Amino acid sequence: MQQTDFARTLIDWYQRHRRELPWRDTVDPYKIWLSEIILQQTRVAQGLPYYLRFLEAFPDVHRLAAAPIGAVLRLWQGLGYYSRARNLHACARAVVEKHGGQFPCHFEALKSLPGIGPYTAAAVASFAFKQPVAVVDGNVFRVLARIFGFEQDTAAPAARAFFFEKANALLDPQHPELFNQALMEFGALHCTPRNPGCADCVFQTRCLAHRYNLQQTLPVKGKKQKVRHRHFNYLVLNWKKKLLMHTRDAPDIWRGLNEFWLVETRRAVGWDGLRPHLLKLPAAATNGNPVSCHDFRHLLSHQVLHIRFYQLELKKEWKKLPPGFRWHTARSVDQLAKPIILTRYLETIGYLKASA
Repeated sequence: MQQTDFARTLIDWYQRHRRELPWRDTVDPYKIWLSEIILQQTRVAQGLPYYLRFLEAFPDVHRLAAAPIGAVLRLWQGLGYYSRARNLHACARAVVEKHGGQFPCHFEALKSLPGIGPYTAAAVASFAFKQPVAVVDGNVFRVLARIFGFEQDTAAPAARAFFFEKANALLDPQHPELFNQALMEFGALHCTPRNPGCADCVFQTRCLAHRYNLQQTLPVKGKKQKVRHRHFNYLVLNWKKKLLMHTRDAPDIWRGLNEFWLVETRRAVGWDGLRPHLLKLPAAATNGNPVSCHDFRHLLSHQVLHIRFYQLELKKEWKKLPPGFRWHTARSVDQLAKPIILTRYLETIGYLKASA
């Protein structure tokens, strides 16, 4: 299939079937970049409200750069993959401090910014500045692998370079923004992972996957990463309706978010099994039994968290707190950036009002 024929067919399909999304009606690199970061690992339906809230709170890169990281994480709450929010803030600061608040227009310069990889750099460069560089994501892998019969393992490190080269060879240099949007949209709406619309596909007669019935075989994917099971035991220390919390700062999930006192164990244990881990707590917290216990199961990309919350009532204030820990009222707890599973727990016990 000729490059011009492929691009023309794809763009024509896109102009007839494209979704109307707010970031497609702008060439503002800030808005385009913001949408791309939010939509990484996130469906459009879920990401759209976050995009609108972020624009309302931080209408430009200067406002975002000046905001405290806690405010950014709080607004991000519920989207997961919180490293994206930390990189979002770091990138905004870099744009302001190193580029005078203007996003660079070239692919390589964009890649040098925090949290911007080849995909996001290509998206901003092509959508905002019409730079002729192809965007490559999972949708692009799937569409090109099926239509052209590419059998490269998309999990292999060399796959991105291979598909990047092929996509650039097909790119319409006069309309790179339309081509890239069209290719991703075609994968998202038509050439879907499980039930592609082969019956009315514009590439039906030229698609090798359709010809040889390989739709469920292509693209080739390597073995999935092994799922890790973790057991979190949260001690919810309560004194006069104040809760003890601190900010996670270890290089692990939820870094920068607030949580209760955590004891992580290799397997599920009961309250008695936790006693050897409670020596740092005051006697008022360890004598007797918790007033309540709630279990939750939380799924992350390659982790399953088995979480048990033990609520403990203290009879007197624990004044000499460990470093980083503070007592918080319900109002301040509500404003803290925290994992969504903690919010669900606090709503379950009635400490926080359930969101609508």
